[in-house]
This record gives sequence, C-alpha cells and structure tokens, in this order.
Amino acid sequence: MINIHKKFKGVFWATAITSLSLFSSCESFVELGAPPTQVVSEDVFKADATASSAILGLYSGTNMSQFVQGCTFFPGMSADDIQYNAANTSYDEFENNALSTNNSLVENTIWAYSYQQIKNANNAISGLNKSQTLTPTVKEQLLGEAKFVRALSYFYLVNLFGDVPMSLTPDADYEAKASLPRTPATAIWAQIITDLKEAQAHLPVTYVGTFKGRVNKHAATTLLARAYLYSKDWANAESQASQVITAQAYTLPAPADAFVNTSNEIIWQVANTTGVSIFGGNYLAATGVIPAFSLYDTLYKSFEEVDLRKTNWTGVTKIGTNNYYFINKYKVRTGTGNEYSVALRFAELYLIRSEAAAQQGKLTEAKADVDIIRKRAGLPALSSSLTKEQLLLAIEQERKVEFFGEWGHRWLDLKRSNRADAVLGGLKAKTWKSTAVLYPIPENQRLANRNLTQNSGY
Repeated sequence: MINIHKKFKGVFWATAITSLSLFSSCESFVELGAPPTQVVSEDVFKADATASSAILGLYSGTNMSQFVQGCTFFPGMSADDIQYNAANTSYDEFENNALSTNNSLVENTIWAYSYQQIKNANNAISGLNKSQTLTPTVKEQLLGEAKFVRALSYFYLVNLFGDVPMSLTPDADYEAKASLPRTPATAIWAQIITDLKEAQAHLPVTYVGTFKGRVNKHAATTLLARAYLYSKDWANAESQASQVITAQAYTLPAPADAFVNTSNEIIWQVANTTGVSIFGGNYLAATGVIPAFSLYDTLYKSFEEVDLRKTNWTGVTKIGTNNYYFINKYKVRTGTGNEYSVALRFAELYLIRSEAAAQQGKLTEAKADVDIIRKRAGLPALSSSLTKEQLLLAIEQERKVEFFGEWGHRWLDLKRSNRADAVLGGLKAKTWKSTAVLYPIPENQRLANRNLTQNSGY
C-alpha cells in the first residue's frame, strides 16, 4: 500500500549517494520559513563523481517515489481511470472531483514534492553552471538531466493547477520566494519547452548506466513532443515525435513484455533496488484481497474484446459478489522482480504523431500511426472513411486503453481536449462540476503567501 498519508514536513535534504548534503529545502515551496543552516555546497560540483552523484539524487529516494505516485494515482482517480477501494475521505474527494482546499494529499504530495524536485533541480543547475572544473561532456549530461527533471515537475504542476509560482534560481532569497505570485500558465509552458530544448541539446542519445534509469536525448524529445501536443503546436509535436520514431532506437514488443525493465519499448523508467515497481505494488493484490486500486467498469468494458491489452494488462478478481478489474501491466507485487516504474514509452510517440497529424488534417498519416498501435494490440486497422472528428475520438480511445493507470494520462487527456464535461459529467453527475478540471491551490500555501490566488470553484 502506498504511504502517502504522511504529513510532508521538516527539512528535506536530497543527498547524493556519497551522502553529501547538497540541496536544501523546507516544508513546501512557498511556505519557506527561516533559511536552513545548510546551503548548496559548490564543492560538490567540482568533481565529476560527486556532481554525478548529486544528479542521481534527483531520480531516487522518497521525493521521486512520492512524485510518481502523486502524478499517477490521484489524477487517475479524478478521471474515469482508476478508483480507490478503501474508505478514505481524502481519496474520495479525488474520485468525486470535490477537492477541499485543505486536502492534505494535494498539498503534501502533489504540490510539495513537485516543488521539492524543482528546488533540487534549480540548485543543481546553478552549481553546474558555476563549475569550471567538470569534464565538459559530463557537465552537459548533468545539466540536461536537471533541466529535464525541472520541466517534468512544472509539466504536472501547470496541468493540475494552472497558473503556479515559477522559480528558476537557487534558494538564496527565501523571503522573496515565499511571496511569489502565480505565473501565467502560458509562461510556464514556454519555460517547459525551453528547458526541454536545452535538455535535448545537452543530452546524448546513448544511455548512461543500465536499464534506462537516467534520461537521454530521446527522453527529452519525447516529453518535448508531448508538451507541444498539449500546447496545440501540432506541427512541432509531429516533428519531435518523428525524430524519435525515425531514430529506430525503440520497438513495440508484445504487450506481455512491454513493462519488464529490459523492454525495448521503454524510453525512461524510474529504477528501484528490488525490481518491484511502485505500480505493481499498488495495483496488484494478494489472492482473495481487494486491490487497493481497480479500473472503472466503464474503462474495462470499453476494450474491444480481442484486444491483447485487455488480456495482458488487466485482470479480474471476485471478492464476495463484486468483480474488481485490476491493472496487470506489472506482474510483480512483492519480493524481487524485473520491473521498474516506466515513465516514457515508445507507443506514446505514435499516438502523439497521430493526433498532431489529424489536427492538421493529415488523416491518412494519422490513421497509419494509430493503426501501428492497434496492430500491436491484435486489432484491425481503423476504417478509412473516418472523418477528422471521428478519428480524433478514435485516437482518444486508443490512448485511454493504452495508458490507463500510467502517470495521469487519462485525466490530462480529458482536460486538454475539453472533453472532461462530456465524459465525467455523465459518469459522476452527482458531484462533477466544470471547475474541477483544476485542483485547488492548497489553503495553507495561500495563508503563508497572500500573493497566491485561488482557482475558480474553490
């Protein structure tokens, strides 16, 4: 079971694997309080080994684990994707799209851990830029990784909250940062794209280390393609997706093999020490036990009957008189295994390019790409007579049955396509309201920072 009820408080120190204290941070981004007694040690960025260890800290530990969970389970519950099967008021608020401004999970998991990642990335970028002693190729690699992490963190913040405070500098002026107002979402998006372009330029195509646990150029390009798609820059979304597809560095294995940590579909995954992923540990349950999370019946029943994703990536367990449709993408629940938490997959590039092409009226090209994903799933090609609107809905459905239970894709898709009202308004008619497409700015943050406004509906 995930441990996300714990209050995020005190001073969090992201440490390198050499146990050097490198990043300072407090309870939350805008509620900073007094400066900590330790600040960034520039000595860490004087040698390749210690600088590399510092960047590894961005990928590991509680901060990344909570970030992954906060970007996956709660947005999933907000959509028609996954549901939580225990009584918990804070969880119920996500499922009912009725979040309170004091929901501790919004503040202490999504908001706080996203900003922790940003603070750590900012400190790393500053230290790396100041360093005159690192091997140039190492410095480039590390800068690319730090900028990717910052872009990913802002990507989820702007999608979930809209306008949010934006800082790109290390945490020296605590009072100023504690009173930052919300930056318009358009500026956040522009910064995400800038960071990813720079990460793309810094990072090599080859992976550092094993199991694709650190990002490379293709990972930056994949997230950049997604950012352009979400920004409705169709031409650039198509172009960036094509760069990864035509590189021929990745393949689409059979669905049963897609999520093992050696899969050639994986572009980036969050590694662990046991081979048991965050997702497998939460989506799977012991025999005779209700799974913590299960699929909405409507999602499960939306699969075409012969879809190999249905047979390989879902399962059903009957407890009493109730059927629980669980996510079976990951097969290992406890002990040791061969699975990490996959963050970026090759399949997404085809669906990004398909949607971007369809939006530009390139229906033949769009159909060809979505048919590649359908072929892997054992499904026939789509009809050639589909209109643009019909094809876009078919792509949306393909994304729904491809990315369920992964990183909040379904929630973000419904929001960006302005389809949340149409889909969730019927499914959750008793509690749904249009303003729920954005989460509330945590009330404790607004009490600490009077420059923070609130989203509509809260």
